[in-house]
Amino acid sequence: MYWLPVILILPYFFILLSIYRSLQKIKLFNFSIEPVTFISVVIACRNEQKNLPSLLNNIASQNYPRELFEVIIVDDNSTDRTRKIASGFSGFNNSIAISNSGSGKKQALRTGIKAAKGSLIITTDADCRMGENWMRTIAAFYEKYNPEMIICPVEIESRTGFFGRFQELEFLSLQGVTAGTAYSGDASMCNGANLSFKRESYLNNSDNLYDEIPSGDDIFLLHSFKKDSNSIILWLESRDAMVTTTSSRAAETFLKQRRRWASKWKAYSDRFTILLGIVTFVTIILQVFMLIVALLFPGFLWVFLVIFFLKMVPDFLILRNTARRYGRQKLLKWFLPSQVVYPFYVLFVACYSLVYPFNRNTNSPFQKEI
Repeated sequence: MYWLPVILILPYFFILLSIYRSLQKIKLFNFSIEPVTFISVVIACRNEQKNLPSLLNNIASQNYPRELFEVIIVDDNSTDRTRKIASGFSGFNNSIAISNSGSGKKQALRTGIKAAKGSLIITTDADCRMGENWMRTIAAFYEKYNPEMIICPVEIESRTGFFGRFQELEFLSLQGVTAGTAYSGDASMCNGANLSFKRESYLNNSDNLYDEIPSGDDIFLLHSFKKDSNSIILWLESRDAMVTTTSSRAAETFLKQRRRWASKWKAYSDRFTILLGIVTFVTIILQVFMLIVALLFPGFLWVFLVIFFLKMVPDFLILRNTARRYGRQKLLKWFLPSQVVYPFYVLFVACYSLVYPFNRNTNSPFQKEI
């Protein structure tokens, strides 16, 4: 009886430990060749007049030949000056501003990619920022390994206070799991803010994106790619290939974002992703349940502490590895308080999603998915 909760958490412990071991094997990508691939950067956006100029300036500053890339901005029925800014940008001549042929981000990306000339597509978001070697690094990696999909690193901007640090830690853990599972050959997550893939492969899989679900343009594409055993999906480890995106300023926005994430789960078909989600949720439930039991029956306190420890150890190892790779080691001092809060946060989001299910009519599908 005492050991049953401990046994139930062991799958989480060993799966996360396996992900950590994969993270330890990741090597930094360095290149010396000059890539020659023609790239199409596709940006789907709605009401991004504030963010779009900075992104386009970043792209204009890329250390990549102008004749080897194009930028396609797909406006999804914006009510601000997004389309005008996209059409009038003078930082380079190889940009196209078009209107979404339908509605929603998935259709906007589909519209842009169909119009693209490049064999290699890179997607990003209007509020992202990147260094001058971003495009060059991705192209070089593509030419060396020729994968169907390249999962590239993303970081969120730093904010002060516990709420800001909590977001950073959660995001780092997600990036750690993303990198570790991709490196092990069983990718479970990716981020459309910094994702690259072959145009032809996308078009062959673009009907598998569950358009009725407003979220998941990236992860459903990944899962569709994985169904083909010949698809090569790789993680690109490079600071030069990283983009920085915004974090949520308000708790309400943050929780709505997580609610939107939860709306995708019902359509997941990838077995490993489903398994990872189940063991994680079971672990969270066990933590909270055993804490309540321990408060009522102090004899169970040691069981709760063992469960807390078994979850904390692989979590910390993954976070420490990712924090070092991202230069965010100072965040680790927030790890323990975040671990205490995290189970209650997950359960709150789960209940919030059930009571107030995501409605695409009242929530823009372009709200940031970090």
